[in-house]
Amino acid sequence: MAEAAVSKQRLDTIDFLRGLIMIVMALDHVRDYFSGAQFDPVDLAATTVPYFFTRWITHFCAPIFSLLTGVGAYLWYSRGRSRGELSRFLLTRGLWLVFLEVTVTRCLGWSFNFDYRFTLAGVLWILGWSMIVLAGAIWLPMRVLTGVALATIAGHNLLDGTGPKAFGEFGWVWNFLHSPGIVSLGAGRTMFTGYVLIPWFAVMMAGFSLGEVFRWEAARRKRFLVGCGTALIGLFLVVRGLNAYGDPVPWAAQKSAVFTALSFLNCTKYAPSLDYLLMTLGPALLVLGLLEGVDLSRLRAVVTFGRVPLFYYLWHIPLMHLAAVAVCYWQFGSPHWLFQANSIAEFPAARPPGWGFRLLVVYGIWATLIAALYPLCRWFAGVKRRGGNGWLSYL
Repeated sequence: MAEAAVSKQRLDTIDFLRGLIMIVMALDHVRDYFSGAQFDPVDLAATTVPYFFTRWITHFCAPIFSLLTGVGAYLWYSRGRSRGELSRFLLTRGLWLVFLEVTVTRCLGWSFNFDYRFTLAGVLWILGWSMIVLAGAIWLPMRVLTGVALATIAGHNLLDGTGPKAFGEFGWVWNFLHSPGIVSLGAGRTMFTGYVLIPWFAVMMAGFSLGEVFRWEAARRKRFLVGCGTALIGLFLVVRGLNAYGDPVPWAAQKSAVFTALSFLNCTKYAPSLDYLLMTLGPALLVLGLLEGVDLSRLRAVVTFGRVPLFYYLWHIPLMHLAAVAVCYWQFGSPHWLFQANSIAEFPAARPPGWGFRLLVVYGIWATLIAALYPLCRWFAGVKRRGGNGWLSYL
């Protein structure tokens, strides 16, 4: 019984952090649909401090989710499964996520159309491909797997000077691997490869390596996570401060000390730089360590979101898109703008002239969306807990 209690607390900690980033992620997507701002929130020449941090805080979502996906894969394996079972599960689930990205999420979520003039290779896309890579990588000795993951994260910025043109007609392969960009799919259709394989696969592999830590005794695990998280934060401050390596866009003095600090924090997400990953994963490990032994019973809603992340993800996009359609119809008499997005500049949807709301209203819509999602997620979490069907693991 004591072992079961420790295991439950450990998994609640992981689910809590995962649920927290799912909630934060929705803020960025609600801002995409409802904000009236005509500028990029991280464009220091145009943004404001509130808009910058509204976008910046969501930078933590993809790295933490990828890391915890690797941890979850290891814990699934550690419950008596064979390496072959894990490999098959990762392969099939990875293919499933890629399929969901280019069908359900793209057509029934972001776009509400099936014309495929523009497709975004988003977070499910890269989680899927990273799982496929991990399905093969788990056959490596753990030390080798860990070494490949850390070397890739630390060294991939050495590839920044290599662009897709260096590969001629196969430049699209490099767009998929390391250099985000627009890829032509023919017949006037394009895809933006925002999430690229290098180094995202390495983040998931690092999470798989980290999974072993979650089998340690609680006090030892806490010391490691707090120490490692603190070390990564310190390493971020040093590497970013030196401004010589770690990000293709160095920070620079701005019009004020506050905006200079924003420049320091404004690390590159596409593709995620070393600075970006140190900035986001360091605090993640620190929080995991500090949560050890904390009673999360009063935060069950957050834990619930973390237990059904894919279900949450697949519902939150169409729900906020439907809300945007309703508001657009009410304001303009027609919602047709919100059924089209022909380029990355228009993503997630085209907007009528004068569309959008102040940031405070965006936060209110976000809170309403989260409240609406909770009963759905609580219901499905109960279904997963009571059911024994294998297909539930794919949602």
